[in-house]
Amino acid sequence: MSITYLEAIRAAQARALADDPRVFIYGQDVGAFGGAFKATKNLAIEFPGRVIDAPISEDAMLGLAVGAAIEGMRPIIEIQFADFSTTGFNQIVNQAATLYWRTNVPCPITVRLPSGGTSGSGPFHSQSMEALYAHYPGLIVMTPATVEDAYSMLLEAVAIDDPVIFCEHKYLYYHLKAEALPTEAMPVGKARIARAGRDLTLVAYSAMLHEALAVAEELVSEGTEIEVVDLRCVKPLDTDTVMASVARTGRLLCVGEAWPWGGVTAEVVARVAAEGFDLLDAPPQRLNAKDTPVPYHPALWAAHRPTARSIAAAARRLLRL
Repeated sequence: MSITYLEAIRAAQARALADDPRVFIYGQDVGAFGGAFKATKNLAIEFPGRVIDAPISEDAMLGLAVGAAIEGMRPIIEIQFADFSTTGFNQIVNQAATLYWRTNVPCPITVRLPSGGTSGSGPFHSQSMEALYAHYPGLIVMTPATVEDAYSMLLEAVAIDDPVIFCEHKYLYYHLKAEALPTEAMPVGKARIARAGRDLTLVAYSAMLHEALAVAEELVSEGTEIEVVDLRCVKPLDTDTVMASVARTGRLLCVGEAWPWGGVTAEVVARVAAEGFDLLDAPPQRLNAKDTPVPYHPALWAAHRPTARSIAAAARRLLRL
């Protein structure tokens, strides 16, 4: 029996609630309704009084989480869409992120952000916010791309004493399945070689990992072996694994669904150019979504974000350099 990415997130929350009485879930419609995407379905029945519906105020939700963490609790906050987290931005970056540094009191909150685009979602329900939060010291930003990581990384997020922004991709909720939940996990902050190769390093994270793997499979028929690196976590960023891969291949293409300006892909390229310039046989490249708000129309959305087709074209151009 297979388990979906969404079911893994639900299972991780159930285990966290069962294992630690300090854990509770707070968010809009997370109780009887089970959350906007059903990530908390039936958890309010299984854990009465610990899966709590919140008012429609992300600012209030996150403020409560910080206060609860100060008093020793470990809240999981569900934001219905990552885009809506901006209304609680002050609580995350000026309160949660700085709390330990100001007071020596940890702030173990986990903020779940359903991230990224789906067909027809448009500009207010499709944003990828990981680079925005990664900019601020004090926050850990996770971007799980597999069912196994969705489960294990969420459990680790709840256990960590620092505030964690957990960017779970909405498109993967039902499109991604695994045979079982993992019993072991890589440490958070460590990137994974998802596919070994020799000709080009393709760095990706979240839903773009699967587009990257499709490209690697396609280019095998052209005699090209692409190494695919799954970042898993963008703050901290595992530069060592990326650099070791570039040392093997001599070429770097970094792909992200977010907008290009000042994003995760820009950070990866900057680090490789600064610290590993002598490893490169060609200029490092990146590929992101178009620098416009996310369009509603499915055909425009498909053209807006990187896909296997556009990534393959970028990889072929880089291989010719």
